[in-house]
Amino acid sequence: MTLNVGIVGATGYVGEELVRILCRHPQVKEITAASRDFTGCTLDQVFPHLRGYAEPEILGLDRLPELIDRSDVVFLALPHGVSAPVARDVLRQGKKVIDIAADFRLPDAALYEEWYKAPHGAPELLAEAVYGLPELFRSKISGARLVANPGCYPTSALLALAPLLKKGLVDGSTLIIDSKSGVSGSGRALALGSLFSECSGNMKAYGVGTHRHTPEIATYAGILAEKSVDVIFTPHLIPVTRGILSTVYARLKDSMDASTLRQVYEDFYAGEEFVQVARDGEMPETKWVLGTNRCFLGAAVNQGRAIIVSVIDNLVKGAAGQAVQNMNILFGLPETTGLEHPGLYP
Repeated sequence: MTLNVGIVGATGYVGEELVRILCRHPQVKEITAASRDFTGCTLDQVFPHLRGYAEPEILGLDRLPELIDRSDVVFLALPHGVSAPVARDVLRQGKKVIDIAADFRLPDAALYEEWYKAPHGAPELLAEAVYGLPELFRSKISGARLVANPGCYPTSALLALAPLLKKGLVDGSTLIIDSKSGVSGSGRALALGSLFSECSGNMKAYGVGTHRHTPEIATYAGILAEKSVDVIFTPHLIPVTRGILSTVYARLKDSMDASTLRQVYEDFYAGEEFVQVARDGEMPETKWVLGTNRCFLGAAVNQGRAIIVSVIDNLVKGAAGQAVQNMNILFGLPETTGLEHPGLYP
């Protein structure tokens, strides 16, 4: 099988990461790229590190019908609120969509509008959108036309929470998620808070109690627990380019030591290529996953609470890599295709 793929929003950090992965994917024949920026340039003019690997012309958004026509699957690396109408157009042409924005992650339009402060662009599609976190919802992804790629913070948090919630090991009213992310998570657009002089040597909490990933985490944590849960989520910006480290806290229902808890995680994720459990005495670090589609999890117990440390690369498992993993599932390919490589170090 060979695939032609389209990427809308190819000149942002996630779009570039998609190109970097897909240009080496053995089943991808052609990449068609579009963006509202750098129209008429080639990708390697914008990103010279892609020269010799991916050099297509960057189409303007006015040429999306051409991109859709040439593609078997279209990745949408667009801002929230922009991707929904494009997804509708792609589906009308009988092509598959993997949306990396937030437009289809929440199953309820009213919830989306409450947190994103805007009307939903295609509410009629929400019922068929499938949440694309393969390790937890794989069976629903394979037959989908529209996949909602999870947010980066929710990916790190839900992979940490899933064994606790699915097995009923914790009190669902005690979930606390403390996450720290690199600056690339805010995108490539110019923003004061992302300037080097603002970030370097600094660390700050933001979106405290108001971050838009909160309802996404709570919604799917509730699905895993099969009942509503309470989530306190606080993200922080740290002075690194890539990576997320989330520390998740939850009160255990019954007494358990760290070794037993770690075994729960090893059993739950047995056979999962992209989720690894840290060994006894280890706690994962962001350097362990840099440039990979992997999530590393570490488990500890303190004063009756489970403490789970989760690390991912926000641009790979938190975005582009997971999107390619979803593409592989949609087309019946091994999930690891195009994603098998060790991380970067140091």
